[in-house]
Amino acid sequence: MSGRFQNPWHHEEHGVLDILKWKLRWTPREAPAMPDAPDRPAGWERLEPQTIAKPPEAGWRVVWLGHASFLLQGAGRSLLIDPVFAAHCGPFPLPGLFRQVPPPCRLDELPQIDAVLLTHSHYDHLDLQTLRKLGCDIPIFIAEGHAAWLGRKGFTRVSDLAWRQTSDAIPGLQLTATPAMHFSARTPFDRNRGHWCGWLVEGGGCKLWHAGDSAWCPAFAEMGERLGEIDFGMIPIGAYQPRSIMKGIHMNPEEAVSAFREARCRRAVGMHWGVFRLTDEALGEPPAMLEEIARKVGLPDGAFVTVPVGRPIPVMPVI
Repeated sequence: MSGRFQNPWHHEEHGVLDILKWKLRWTPREAPAMPDAPDRPAGWERLEPQTIAKPPEAGWRVVWLGHASFLLQGAGRSLLIDPVFAAHCGPFPLPGLFRQVPPPCRLDELPQIDAVLLTHSHYDHLDLQTLRKLGCDIPIFIAEGHAAWLGRKGFTRVSDLAWRQTSDAIPGLQLTATPAMHFSARTPFDRNRGHWCGWLVEGGGCKLWHAGDSAWCPAFAEMGERLGEIDFGMIPIGAYQPRSIMKGIHMNPEEAVSAFREARCRRAVGMHWGVFRLTDEALGEPPAMLEEIARKVGLPDGAFVTVPVGRPIPVMPVI
């Protein structure tokens, strides 16, 4: 990785010592937002290979594979975003980083994948083991600053895009790296050497947006003004507590609803919850909070929901 990146919006920064104090419980634990929320993982449904054998003839099929991983199928193409099929999401198999919910299918049960979109380098989003099994010659699109590093790992078809940069390299699709507020690192020594982003996928008459790993930021309103209405969003709703540490890194459900509205999403699914226990909130708190807040602000029924891992969601163009 080369260069150093930073968020253009002010936010509080936290170092390794702050994280250690939190993880070792040297600081008081924040009270949960919903004390009665269930501490249970996301639901799970088997994803049958015949269901995803080929893209739908019209519109898109969106499948949450767990955490921030998605299979997108439409416009004659099959894409993966942030695929993580590993049993744990870190450099070492620490107990807290093991999956609570398995992927809905085996990696070898996926259809032929046309490209992989990666939002940044964190282990819960960029899993080298999964990528190598997909093949080192698979087309990869990733946020700016990662191409040389992935090249050294053996990947031969890597394109890294700056924020708002667009690629037409996949016939029938337009891919745009969208802004996000986060950070990147694989080790204690390479923080922010590569950038972070979300992805807008346009094709087959639809716009689909994966927000990436992000705190709330003004970029969402800018997106709504610049890009127009989005047919379907994939928006993170989990890994937000303690807020004293996570507010500049991850959205809570209330902020996710704001992002949904500001980015002008017609529909969305909540992600980044219920699969890995990364933070302090109960595993079942994010969807419960999302449902409550969506109702409170008057979102239409079914507009911004959560689903079990493995359930296909159809997305059709607006006629």
